[in-house]
Amino acid sequence: MQPNRPFAHADRAPYSAWPDRPKISWPNGAKLALWVVPNVEHYEYAPRPSPVRNPWPRTPHPDVIGYGSRDYGNRVGLWRMFDLFDRLNIRGTVSLSIANWVHYPHIFEAMEARNWSVLCHGMYNTRYHWNYSEEDERAAIRECVDLYGELTGRQIRGWFSPAASYTLNTPDLIAEAGITYYTDWHHDDQPAPLRTRSGSLITIPYTMDLNDSILHRQQFEAADFSQMIRDGFDELYAEGGQVMCIALHPYMMGQPHRIKHLAEALEYVLGHEGVWAATGEEIADWYLANCQDHIDWHQGLAT
Repeated sequence: MQPNRPFAHADRAPYSAWPDRPKISWPNGAKLALWVVPNVEHYEYAPRPSPVRNPWPRTPHPDVIGYGSRDYGNRVGLWRMFDLFDRLNIRGTVSLSIANWVHYPHIFEAMEARNWSVLCHGMYNTRYHWNYSEEDERAAIRECVDLYGELTGRQIRGWFSPAASYTLNTPDLIAEAGITYYTDWHHDDQPAPLRTRSGSLITIPYTMDLNDSILHRQQFEAADFSQMIRDGFDELYAEGGQVMCIALHPYMMGQPHRIKHLAEALEYVLGHEGVWAATGEEIADWYLANCQDHIDWHQGLAT
């Protein structure tokens, strides 16, 4: 294989059937690793034109209603989530548009005070990476890594492309940037190594199904989403060794008529013994340090 040729999907993560794999054991014998991922984004009021997707297709720009609904999450909905997570002792892994912290220092301070983990979601959720050249995407990733480093003194550990707008080069470029785990692929319920041109990278299960964006995509409401969380948990908990992701958006589940349904679902999940409530980086670090047989087995599929 030529080292500079983009990997095909099957090259990066050869197929593996879940029952055939080595078992994963979580800390203290936990049956399930849980991470809760609020997507805290910044949508530009007057975004740059995109040849691929119109960020505000409802009206000519500015779309005050579309922008305002997202801005509600940063002004109000997120603070309800902070209160709920504080009460339940949940340390969130925030899927963060890094520019959000520059525009809203109060959010930066609140997350840092709570020691929330960061899964980088690009710079803005209105700047898409689809069709980026390798150099353009490398520069966009570097901009995020550098800004996060300036603000925190730390290295970004996880990556989720803005609006899931990845390219064939994305895994190679984030591994090159020193990022540990990747969530653009939603193909499994367990972590696994992902092949890259250089460096190392693993996937951590994110979800587009157990994700409150269904409130926009389908005819669901918060009570339905709450039941989906319980049903998904029951199955994953019974199976053991899996990762459960609950993906949220403060402008949706942070609404006053929805927050109680989120609270009830999280209380149900956390009310069970053997649930490891972790962050993305904690799951990645445990997997890398304690699941070498699982990693070796997957890497053997590619040889």
